Parts: sequence; structure tokens; C-alpha cells
Amino acid sequence: MQFTLRNVEMKHKGSALGFTWSIVSPLLLLVLYVGVFGFIFGGSFKVVPNETRMDYALGVFLGLSIFHYLAEVIGIAPLLIISNPNLVKKVLFPLEILPVAQVLAATFHLAISLVLIVIGIVFFGNGLAWSILWLPVFIVPMAFMALGISWAASALGVFFRDLTQITQFATMALMFASAIFYPASLIPEQVAWIMKLNPLLLVVEISRNTLLWGMPVPPRELAYIYGSCGLIAWIGHRIFLKTKSAFADVI
Repeated sequence: MQFTLRNVEMKHKGSALGFTWSIVSPLLLLVLYVGVFGFIFGGSFKVVPNETRMDYALGVFLGLSIFHYLAEVIGIAPLLIISNPNLVKKVLFPLEILPVAQVLAATFHLAISLVLIVIGIVFFGNGLAWSILWLPVFIVPMAFMALGISWAASALGVFFRDLTQITQFATMALMFASAIFYPASLIPEQVAWIMKLNPLLLVVEISRNTLLWGMPVPPRELAYIYGSCGLIAWIGHRIFLKTKSAFADVI
């Protein structure tokens, strides 16, 4: 918990607005992306009849919030271990908690965005419904996915210092491959089966359909999301444990 609080405080430490950036940053991104994809390119999710720009904005904001949750973790993960050499050389310090603390800090920032989304649904959407209770069900597997990626990337970042540059490109590719700005139905059939293996795409699509437009949750896809994210967490943890003993020698 101490490391989590430190990560939350350090994100905007020294800035004039401080914690306020946790609210302002996602709203600025929303305005930018909706302006470009919604108004210039005429984006639409084509799910509900007479879809308004606000419907599209809420859909984009929800998808962006979930994506930036992962992006925040992925962007920092390769540097987590190498930026704490003093902790690496402490034999009894459990290094695996560093990725956990980073994921919890990202979860805190995600919670702020989700509160803004709920406010948007109340005032500009169809109002709150019982479907809002599905929200934590969709976020939990994303936390496991983020944790697995963080464990793996933080461990591999010790040995491959170029991983930071690779993850920057991978994060950008993940954003455009996860149906943030468009409905998954627009993905060509030839590649749809590959792209839908991405749990993030499924979570974004299902959460929009359920929370914003009241559609039922497909149990098969939800089971796949939990299974795949759990597998990612397990693989990431195994990679971390297998390489952990060599951290001190390399650093």
C-alpha cells in the first residue's frame, strides 16, 4: 500500500494542478479523439438508432479509459526493476510487489475515469440501470492482464533495455487494434478471428454494449476474457520468478 500511494503521488508531483490532472487528462484526450474521429471522420458505433455525438463520446471515453489503464502499466513496467537498484540488492525484499503497486495505482486513476463515465451516463446517456453492476466484472480481468504484463515486462526490461521503445509501439498498436474508436463489427472477417483473441478488444466492446446500450453480456466471451487474462497473469508471474535471481547480477 505504501508503494501504491507513492506511485499515485509521484505521477503529478511538482505540477501546478497536481491531482487535478487525473481528471483533466482523460477529458482532454476525450475532446481530442472525439473531435478527430467523431466529427472529422464521422465515427459511429452503429449500435443504437439515432446515435448522437454524446453516445459516441461516452463509448470512446469508456474504451479509452480501459485502454489507458493498460497503457499506463505497460509504459512504466520495463523500468520498474532497473529504476529501483537499491531494492534489488536487498535479499529479503519481495520485488514482485512493485508491479502489483503499479497496477493498483493505475486502478486508482481508472476509478476516477469510471466515475466520470457514470456521471456522463446519468446526465447525457440513458441514465443508470442495473447493468452498471457489471462494471467491476469487466475490470477485474483487466487487472489480471495488466499485472501479468507488468511482471513479464519489468523482468525482461532488466535484460533488454530496448524494451521501453518496443512497448511504446506495441501500446499504440494495441489501441488501434482494440476497437476503441470503431465497432468490432467493422473488422474484416479475414482478420477478425485473430483480433478477437485480444481480451482488451472484447472487454471494450462488451462493456460498451452492456453499460451504455443495455445489451446482455455474452457468457462465452466473458469466460474467454477471464481465462485468457488469468493465463497472462500466470505466465507473467512465472517469467518474473524464473528471472528474479539474476536481477542483482545484471543491475
